[in-house]
Amino acid sequence: MRRWGVAVALVAGVLCLAGCAQSVDPIERLGKKAAEKVRTHGPPVEAYRRWGLDAPLARAPGVSARRPALRAAGPGLPPVVDRVPTRDKVVFLTFDDGAERDPRFVDMVRELRLPVSVFLTDSVVGPGYAHFGRLRAVGASVQNHTLDHPYLPGLPYEGQRAEICGQQEKLKQRFGVRPRLFRPPYGEYDGDTLRAAGDCGIAAVVLWREAGPLRAGDILHCPEGGGGLVAATVGLLRRVQEEGFAVARLEDYV
Repeated sequence: MRRWGVAVALVAGVLCLAGCAQSVDPIERLGKKAAEKVRTHGPPVEAYRRWGLDAPLARAPGVSARRPALRAAGPGLPPVVDRVPTRDKVVFLTFDDGAERDPRFVDMVRELRLPVSVFLTDSVVGPGYAHFGRLRAVGASVQNHTLDHPYLPGLPYEGQRAEICGQQEKLKQRFGVRPRLFRPPYGEYDGDTLRAAGDCGIAAVVLWREAGPLRAGDILHCPEGGGGLVAATVGLLRRVQEEGFAVARLEDYV
């Protein structure tokens, strides 16, 4: 009986070696370091060239466990940021309104694994929310830019709150998540804007920087020029490369 048990165990071991090996992730067989390298590699050089870039974008550092501390605009008010206080040599790409819905831009974000944040206005997007659903599915972040794109300082608190909270609800209905970030139209705001944003659950009011050389943590606004959204984005990415920065996800830092 003892010999029979040993034989059964040996056969079971052989079968496990043959069968269990098939259940091991092939990448894991490369070893831990090699597996990590395979799983985190960036897009191929050809992808960048296809979109008009001569070289791959620099890689942003991994997500930090601690977000940089942002100073609130006042008691109970969200912070207002045009630049994130970080030593990481990164910048952030943001887009406004939602008027231009080029399917090639979705392909570009997907192929280059480009972290972008899109601030949407309901009256501008109109029936185009499906496009931004596809953009969100390939990694873009969708944030709040009011219902109707008014000049907010010209409205009373109640009107501003309706614009901001209303778009919070619209985006929750469309995508299942309320945005954390808000950009006021034209980059203009007042105390009522900040109070309304805080009351609507906004974590930060996001502006942008345009003039001068890039600095770590700059929030960039991609203009929609006559050449189209893809061309404008490529131009901005070339500037980022020339000045030695990587593109990071804004929501990882704010």
